[in-house]
Amino acid sequence: MLKQLQRVTLKCQGLSSALAFGNGKKAVLSALEHLGYIQIDTISVIERAHHHTFWTRVPDYKGDYLGQLVDERKVFEYWFHAASYLPMTDFRYALPRMLHFKRGESRYYRKVDTQTLTYVYDRIRLDGPQKARDFQSSNKKSGTWWNWKPAKIALEKLFMQGDLMICGRKGMEKLYDITERVLPDTVNTSEPTPQEFAEYLVKTHLRAYGVTTIKQITHLRTGKELKKNVEKVLLAMLEEKTVQQVDIDGASTMYVLRELLENTIEKPSLNLRLLSPFDNAIIHRDRTEQLFDFNYRLECYVPQEKRKYGYFCLPILLGDKFIGRVDCKAHRKSGEFEILHLHIENLDLDIDAWLDLFIGALERFANFNQCTSIKLTEVSPKSKAKTIRQAFNKRARPTTLVT
Repeated sequence: MLKQLQRVTLKCQGLSSALAFGNGKKAVLSALEHLGYIQIDTISVIERAHHHTFWTRVPDYKGDYLGQLVDERKVFEYWFHAASYLPMTDFRYALPRMLHFKRGESRYYRKVDTQTLTYVYDRIRLDGPQKARDFQSSNKKSGTWWNWKPAKIALEKLFMQGDLMICGRKGMEKLYDITERVLPDTVNTSEPTPQEFAEYLVKTHLRAYGVTTIKQITHLRTGKELKKNVEKVLLAMLEEKTVQQVDIDGASTMYVLRELLENTIEKPSLNLRLLSPFDNAIIHRDRTEQLFDFNYRLECYVPQEKRKYGYFCLPILLGDKFIGRVDCKAHRKSGEFEILHLHIENLDLDIDAWLDLFIGALERFANFNQCTSIKLTEVSPKSKAKTIRQAFNKRARPTTLVT
């Protein structure tokens, strides 16, 4: 049963085959519509998480594809459980959060000056799209909230309550415009009922993962009513026999799409993937541990002296097994991609079964990060270091090995 659940979730995540969503910009949109969201993150020691997550599933991915889809109004930015890219077809399901802010029900932004809100909105309405730095604060001191200037806070409030949308980015710098100029006329803007919203969450998770739990569906979403509605939706699906309940010792009750559980799912092709810490497949750490017995935590927010694996370690997925993690850094000025520390964890697996695949994946990833050489610094356990260094030396690609 556990093996079947692993294969179900990897297939639904588009990680069982090399071209699960196809190629090009069309595949990027297809992946996003299937997965429901892609999380945005600003950390840039390697290529940023949203680009990395798309690249993992669309081999010929280019960052321009995402920008083009935003320009074409097929993708928008808002919150799923965190800042994310979302398919425009799902816009109405962002409305409950937007209206939550607009109605003053959130404790955030309550002290934003109404006059500043009006000024910022009217400036964008009259002058066109603006970035935060296009506004000059009339105060010499910074704003009091995260030290942002008042206009920046107003931009965020107007964005969160749906009056503004992000119409593009210059790097990671957001470009804001009024919603009526960004949102296509064809988009449904009726607020979903609480029951409709619960159905959206359940169906999005089941489509994207195949197997899920109530905790995962309601991740970072509070309220007893939401949980109750999610339970109602799952109960109805159980009665319709579209989902099946699965209980595994020591784990929360799981709900699985019955057709996936009953059909034979082939073993994933022996691809090796370096996953982003924010990849949809591992963002629910408890799921990764329950299904794959892989304990993963992101340590960039942990004090350096308490880190076990490194600042920004990437899980290494080989077929349907997590075999380790690798802490990397892209030195873009020098064009060098550094493996700060490679941690090999599945020591029962013959190293010859995956080493060439790992080096090949690393070379492609280095290229994706605009790097032309690879530097291998440290390997654990040290007993495997010699074998790995020798394998690197045999590759044609320029590499630097550091003892």
